[in-house]
Amino acid sequence: MSLPIRMQSETVPVTTLAFDIDGVIADTMGLFIDIIDKYHGIKHVRKEDILVYQLDRCLDIDKQIINDAIERILDGGYDLILKPMNGARKVLRKICHFHSMLMVTARPHAGPIKIWLDQLLAGCPYRSRILAVGTHEAKAAVLKDAGITHFVEDRLDTCYLLDQEGIVPILFQQPWNRRSHPFMEVSGWNQLEALLSWT
Repeated sequence: MSLPIRMQSETVPVTTLAFDIDGVIADTMGLFIDIIDKYHGIKHVRKEDILVYQLDRCLDIDKQIINDAIERILDGGYDLILKPMNGARKVLRKICHFHSMLMVTARPHAGPIKIWLDQLLAGCPYRSRILAVGTHEAKAAVLKDAGITHFVEDRLDTCYLLDQEGIVPILFQQPWNRRSHPFMEVSGWNQLEALLSWT
């Protein structure tokens, strides 16, 4: 069955669905751009310039500046607003009125992103759980242990790893994952919501 036909007919059960955070729920690359502007005076970078996941391979910026920005993102060392991706808050809040949710991140620790997600989902009757696994390669084992069948991810290389372990990746479209691939793909949260099965 071709991918477009599969996407028209396939549904994704919210009970066994989990999410990446950065680039899927949180507009982390937008925050990165704001950080290098505010703290380093670099104003020319746009999200469309980030064509690969490894920032030093696509941006003409000193690696120390990139590392500083990433460290600030991980540790919360910024006085800026981390925004959710368009539509993420609405869909996630809808899900967590019916089911608990799992988020799995390659961050080394949940730290500030857990506080941010708690605020994003404040008042929901079902709690979300965040697992910070430290590497992209560690996600699959954690997801399998949790009984997850589908995972929303923006890093294409991770999708291949998940697929090898029998987890269905749903690629969340971003400028840095525009290579050819065989996976289900959504252009945003509205399209993802349309795939969801609530039972």
